[in-house]
Amino acid sequence: MANAFFNVPKAVNEPVKSYAPGTPERENVLNTYKKMYNETIDVPMYIGSEEVRTGDTATMSPPHDHKHILGTYHKAEKQHVELAIEKALAAKEDWANMPWEHRAAIFLKAAELLAGPYRAKMNAATMLAQSKNVFQAEIDASCELIDFLTFNVQFMTEIYQNQPISDKGIWNRMEYRPLEGFIYAVTPFNFTAIAANLFAAPAMLGNVCVWKPSDSQVYSAQVIVELFKEAGLPDGVVNVVYGDPAMISDVVLNHKDFAGLHFTGSTHIFKHLWAQIGNNINMYRSYPRIVGETGGKDFIWAHPSSNPNQVATAMSRGAFEYQGQKCSAASRSYIPKSIWPAVKDQLVKDVNSFKMGSPEDPSNFINAVIHEGSFDKISSYLDQVKDDADAEVIVGGGYDKSKGYFIEPTVIVTSNPKYTTMCTELFGPVLTVFVYEDADWKNTLTLVDETSEYALTGAIFSQDRYAIDFAAKALQNAAGNFYINDKPTGAVVGQQPFGGSRGSGTNDKAGSIWNLLRWVSPRTMKEALVPPTDYRYPFLG
Repeated sequence: MANAFFNVPKAVNEPVKSYAPGTPERENVLNTYKKMYNETIDVPMYIGSEEVRTGDTATMSPPHDHKHILGTYHKAEKQHVELAIEKALAAKEDWANMPWEHRAAIFLKAAELLAGPYRAKMNAATMLAQSKNVFQAEIDASCELIDFLTFNVQFMTEIYQNQPISDKGIWNRMEYRPLEGFIYAVTPFNFTAIAANLFAAPAMLGNVCVWKPSDSQVYSAQVIVELFKEAGLPDGVVNVVYGDPAMISDVVLNHKDFAGLHFTGSTHIFKHLWAQIGNNINMYRSYPRIVGETGGKDFIWAHPSSNPNQVATAMSRGAFEYQGQKCSAASRSYIPKSIWPAVKDQLVKDVNSFKMGSPEDPSNFINAVIHEGSFDKISSYLDQVKDDADAEVIVGGGYDKSKGYFIEPTVIVTSNPKYTTMCTELFGPVLTVFVYEDADWKNTLTLVDETSEYALTGAIFSQDRYAIDFAAKALQNAAGNFYINDKPTGAVVGQQPFGGSRGSGTNDKAGSIWNLLRWVSPRTMKEALVPPTDYRYPFLG
């Protein structure tokens, strides 16, 4: 029997490996990539203790090599989703009653496995499935996921340690229960770490889950499943289903034991799911927790005092790393006229120096966008620019999907601050620049704040501290993650808790104690040590 208060290992951010030429990690991941590329896998669903294969399959291909088949995955019918819910609820009592330190040990073990024997496989899977270069895969699929697991364990203990005060003769306690029911985790293609964290964070606190990964991320989702199985996650705690998202969501959201939604994806879909939940509110056992991180139209704004080289570097990195498919990617910029020639000169040189191709060649900075639908959407906007008098492409603009879904990193300059690519989320390697008169810098901040429905990330550049203070106040609601003299991407777990508001989500900050608090239901317990035996109070005489 446990008779101690346990301290978990102190969380520290996982060091990012360099993958420089000649390093062992570079050789290891490239060898693993080649091995996995030449294999064909069959991915089942995981429901309870069973691997479920329906025979209704879809193929998986690398976005940069879409004619090559990596394997197939099996899609659910309605009864499989119902079974996933049933198995989750059947596992709930044992999982919720497991001592917290044993739950914590599973996730700490997963982190250690990922830091060591699973690192190359998880990175290679992300390179293949989502067309990330090796460095982007490293900071996502390995480092960020390791950080999510270790920091969330630490945050969990901080929650449990938060206790009310007691008075003489009374012992007050706070118990942090998992939610009553099951959690529905809906995860995106663009970050392997997010895909795992959206079910792992609630599960760590004793919840059970039904997990619906993106159809474009199934290949690396399979490696996530393998990782958590080896770490010892019990069957039924997380049940994995693939297939028609509308059908799956309809089944889940029409169940009385639905207790919460953990979502990352498009604003449109999140609003639709929220509306479904609202319409079904009378059938649920409790009010469901709704946590979502959605779209972004993230900005870089520069003051006339800014260093042009710093601004240009933030634009090239912030807009084009992972082909602009980060939720935080810069997609609109506001640059003062006085520094624009210098910024433009470096930006164009930088973009022209990018190599584009398969992640198998680590010298390629740019890879493919995720699928044909994304390719067609983005390329249609690039075509439109050619016909518009108020916008022009100054670098890039080309595209080719004959082998992979490749779109050149593109910079558009517009004279219209409300031009369509300044307002519309494209989720691709396109950056639109509006050049403003230096004297209008304060008014331009209003433009930044009012142009987009989103409020996820944003960056400002200035060497004038008064201007920094003014801009930070003017844009206080424009971004949940706000950067001063830095690009608006690359949030690190434990350092910059991530999330935005407005059309960008509920701002519950993934990788923080605030997110974990959404997955517990506190119970206050008061114990009278010597209960009274007479109802009469002194005032009665």
